[in-house]
Amino acid sequence: MNVINYPFITEKAMMLLEDNKLQFIVDSRANKNQIKAEVMKMYGFPVASVCTMSTMKGLKKAIVTFEGVEAANEIATRIGLM
Repeated sequence: MNVINYPFITEKAMMLLEDNKLQFIVDSRANKNQIKAEVMKMYGFPVASVCTMSTMKGLKKAIVTFEGVEAANEIATRIGLM
């Protein structure tokens, strides 16, 4: 199972970047612990928390909060969001 499908980029997601948070569209069967482990494995930054929700289109979205001060900005730069 591929836990993380792709980063979710909207205007609101970019505002959350200032709070050290990134949004991802994830597999609908993935739980918070699986998402946390996968993000830490992919990007190498410790994760403080994961919040999940369903979108209006039926996708599962995860908001990942990082422990490091600039972790979200560093990851966004690495994957080409900024």
